[in-house]
Amino acid sequence: MNRIVVIGGGGHAKVLVSMLQKTGYDIAGYTDRVDRGELLGVSYLGGDDRLAEIIAREPQCRAALGIGKLDTAAGRLELLTRLTGLGFSLPPIVSCHAVVNRDVALGAGTVVFDGAVVNSGARIGAAGILNTHCTVEHDCELGDDVHVAPGVVLCGGVRVGDHCLIGTGACVIQGVRIGPRVLVGAGTVVVADLARPGVYVGNPARRLR
Repeated sequence: MNRIVVIGGGGHAKVLVSMLQKTGYDIAGYTDRVDRGELLGVSYLGGDDRLAEIIAREPQCRAALGIGKLDTAAGRLELLTRLTGLGFSLPPIVSCHAVVNRDVALGAGTVVFDGAVVNSGARIGAAGILNTHCTVEHDCELGDDVHVAPGVVLCGGVRVGDHCLIGTGACVIQGVRIGPRVLVGAGTVVVADLARPGVYVGNPARRLR
C-alpha cells in the first residue's frame, strides 16, 4: 500500500520526493510534460497520458501531487479530481519532520512539509500545501486547494476559503476570515477579514487588485 506515483517533476516535486523517501514510500516514478531525467533517483514514467496505464497495471498504486501553487487558479484540485476519476487514491502526506497534533483533519492530496506545525482542531481541505516551517494554529479551517507558504503563521481560529495562496512569511491574526481566491502577498500582516477575491499586501493588508 506504500506504492505511489508523483505527478510533476519540478522543484516542488523534488522536495516531495525527498520527503516520501524519508517516510518509507515506494515511489514508482514521476510523470511530467518534460523528461527531467532522474529525480533524486526516481525515474521518469512519461506524460500524464501514462496514468491510466499505470493504475491499470498497479491498481493499489496511489498518487501524490508534485505540482506547486503560485496563484489562485484551481489546477491542483482539478488534477486531484482527474486522478480520482482514473482510480487513484491520494492520501495526505505528512513529513516525519512535521508536527501534526491530535484532532487534525487533512484532506485528500494535502501535503505537510518539513517543520510545519498543525495544531489541534485544525481542518484542512483537499489538495492543500502546508509548506516548510509554516504554523497552522488550533481550530483553523482551510478550504480546498489552499497553499500556506513557507514561514506563514495562521493564528487560532482563522478561516481560509478555497483556492487561496498565503504568501511566504505572512501573518494572519486570530479569528480572521479570508474568502475564496485570495492571494496574500509575502510578509503581509492580516488583521481584518478579507472578503473579496484579489491580491492583498502590506501591514496591515490592503487590496491591490
